[in-house]
Amino acid sequence: MRVLITGANGQLGGALQRLAPAWAEVSAIGSKECDFSNVSVLREMLAVEAPELILNAAAYTAVDKAESDEALARAINAGAVEAMVEAMADTGGKVVHVSTDFVFDGTSSHAYLPEDPRNPLSAYGRTKAEGEDHLRDTDLLVRTAWVYEAGGANFVRTMIRLMKERDQLGVVADQIGAPTWATGLARSIWGLVEKSATGIFHHSDAGVASRYDFAVAIAEEAQALGLLKAIPAIRPISTAEYPTPARRPAFSLLDCSTCRATLGDVPIHWRTNLRQMLKEEAALG
Repeated sequence: MRVLITGANGQLGGALQRLAPAWAEVSAIGSKECDFSNVSVLREMLAVEAPELILNAAAYTAVDKAESDEALARAINAGAVEAMVEAMADTGGKVVHVSTDFVFDGTSSHAYLPEDPRNPLSAYGRTKAEGEDHLRDTDLLVRTAWVYEAGGANFVRTMIRLMKERDQLGVVADQIGAPTWATGLARSIWGLVEKSATGIFHHSDAGVASRYDFAVAIAEEAQALGLLKAIPAIRPISTAEYPTPARRPAFSLLDCSTCRATLGDVPIHWRTNLRQMLKEEAALG
């Protein structure tokens, strides 16, 4: 099967390429090969690639910048998705689209189910929700959260850098969710494709954490692997103490039970996956 992976140079795009099954005839494109904000260019690229399946990992993910650049975020997060769906409708192909916990407002009293109402608080969340709306019943939507990967641009690597530079730092403790190792996410996506799954699924690592909890774990695991010489003082702070242009959901834990039941696998705790990622990070030097 001819499979096109978009967002080729991103964390998830790279993981999807590495874990591609033998049956997949994979080609991959990133922002260097295609301007995803230009629908005409994208349509031409899709006509040349002629995929039977698109795994769309391309996205505008600069959450705060999107507040002042919503038009560009919308072009990539929604307009490009619409073009992909239209192309697959013409050929009978399928789109697998990756979205985010930011489509929710964080006021739920339970982990968000795939069918729960959306109410995004930010431009990024709004444009990602709009992208979801272009999908058909025959497509597959996978929402995730707090994605990280060895060598990527993410919270884990940012924390390690700051911990090397500072004697102390404050990390938000009132934003709750679960981290997601991109490698595990890629495995789930390929697994759902092989199950011919359609509709909406959630994937994140097992467990619950605040950003502060995550940062403390990063420090402990990084020091154990020799990535940090010493752990700085890490202070829990409130979102109000660290204002940002974009509002973030205070609680964005995703209910992944349908995904796990469909794949028939056992959820892996986020700390276990963090440790594995940091081993890979150490190997990168």
